[in-house]
Amino acid sequence: MNRLTEFLTEELLAKRKGGLYHKTQVQLAYNSNRIEGSKLTEEQTRYIFETRTIGFKDQEAVPVDDIIETTNHFVAFDDLLRTISEPLSEDLIKGFHRRLKTGTSDAQLSYFNVGDYKKLANEVGGRETCKPADVAKEMKNLQDWYHAQKNVTIHTLAEYPWRFENIHPFQDGNGRVGRLILFRECLRNNIMPFVIDSEHKMFYYRGLSDFKHTPGFLIGTMQSAQDVYEAWVKYFNEDLLEGLKIE
Repeated sequence: MNRLTEFLTEELLAKRKGGLYHKTQVQLAYNSNRIEGSKLTEEQTRYIFETRTIGFKDQEAVPVDDIIETTNHFVAFDDLLRTISEPLSEDLIKGFHRRLKTGTSDAQLSYFNVGDYKKLANEVGGRETCKPADVAKEMKNLQDWYHAQKNVTIHTLAEYPWRFENIHPFQDGNGRVGRLILFRECLRNNIMPFVIDSEHKMFYYRGLSDFKHTPGFLIGTMQSAQDVYEAWVKYFNEDLLEGLKIE
């Protein structure tokens, strides 16, 4: 285990405030949910993480689901760190989805599988995705492909979400699950992790859309986001860079 992973885990267990774990939790939850349409601001997200309460005086009301999915994301990230020694599996992926969507209005819908693959066909940006009947087979194929890689690189970790998004295994929440997987697998493979923020959002989407023909665009976007996270790491403890690949 690299020093960065150890440090994040230590800060989690110590419930340390104001450190790199704290910053990562807020930035990852805020940005990943914001991409999917959450109305919570960064400051509101930080307030929820720090106080575990809601009190947005004189601010615009936000949907209850946005608050639930934010608190769920904090727990999912903790799960990410606590399971870091385990190889990525379908059970872990389903577990992330269960954490993210439990207690939401989606979870009350009869057709919505919380923590399991979709029942109904769906599209992404007008593009067809994997049919529900084929999801289990395609997810197994994805995992087999990933674990067959002898050397996981930033290129591997760019191809994974492209394949994952084309399958679109869940009824909703695929993007957030995919970004948690990316952060986790960066840590597991000693690669600098990253957060897709508002500056990288559209480049990230374009990179996923065009990956088959121009994989370098998504890889470049991920590398740019890595630069941002590297700066955070250096601020808190430059020694944490030891053993990490910045590709």
